[in-house]
Amino acid sequence: MNSENEHDMPWICDKCKEKLVLRKVKVTYLGGNFEVELRACPKCNNVFIGEELALGKMLEVEKGLEDK
Repeated sequence: MNSENEHDMPWICDKCKEKLVLRKVKVTYLGGNFEVELRACPKCNNVFIGEELALGKMLEVEKGLEDK
């Protein structure tokens, strides 16, 4: 399978076997409340936070808050 096809494949909730959908979710992180669009299971509401977000934006926010 080539990498182009991997990006087209839907994310599936391991618990419910439902296709994850993009929707706005409320996130609490380091004492701050944020509303962001993430992939979530429509059945159990589990949210997927991808590596890019976890190691990119969230790390930037964490470092910024630590500096204050």
